[in-house]
Amino acid sequence: MDPTRLLNQFLGADAKAALGQAGGFAKEKMGGMGGMGGFAGGAAAGGLLALLLGNKKVRKMAGGVAGYGGAAALGALAFKAYQNWQQGKAAANAPVPTPADIRHTDERFLPSATPAANGQPFELALVSAMIGAAKADGHVDADEQKQLFEQVDRLGLDAEAKAFVFDALARPADLSAIAGAARTQEQATEIYLVSRLAIDPDHPAEKAYLEALGHRLKLPPDLVAHLDRQAEASLVTA
Repeated sequence: MDPTRLLNQFLGADAKAALGQAGGFAKEKMGGMGGMGGFAGGAAAGGLLALLLGNKKVRKMAGGVAGYGGAAALGALAFKAYQNWQQGKAAANAPVPTPADIRHTDERFLPSATPAANGQPFELALVSAMIGAAKADGHVDADEQKQLFEQVDRLGLDAEAKAFVFDALARPADLSAIAGAARTQEQATEIYLVSRLAIDPDHPAEKAYLEALGHRLKLPPDLVAHLDRQAEASLVTA
């Protein structure tokens, strides 16, 4: 299985743009994981997350660093939230990263930098987190699962990657397993952030899911507020 490719397919990202922004270690570690398109921006590009969102409000990357999408944006957003939290800034008006910040993202926030706690590539933990969050309101019904299965078949993924996705879609979301994949606090921030980007926090069931996830990830409430701020600043709805 190529975990970086699988994550790209979920994010709908084009690797070239983000690699052009990254330098040195970041470019090596990203290995083609980020790019123009973004999380829900990948909806237009056929990202699997778009299908997971189903009939929820359409989410689009709002611009700035978010416009670069994929793992590059995820790392930059998580790192900026972490920096703002460490510096004691107020979450409500904390600064957001710029495209130039992508090249200065701390390597610990790059998904491929460190394996998950279970020894698997951390990219797979992020895919599982997105699927779990998107299913939090129970809206992924049999027809939508069928559409997702068909889309995965068209992506040309190898048998192992397909099996991973199909299994994650078929089984109930396991909060303990999703949170337990975080080996470090940096990874915990990314699991929460990618889940937050795939969820509608105004929906009671999804709000409860996020609160439970943050608790199990052992994230300080102030840090969660900063992660929420970065997610909200990066998405517009239509």
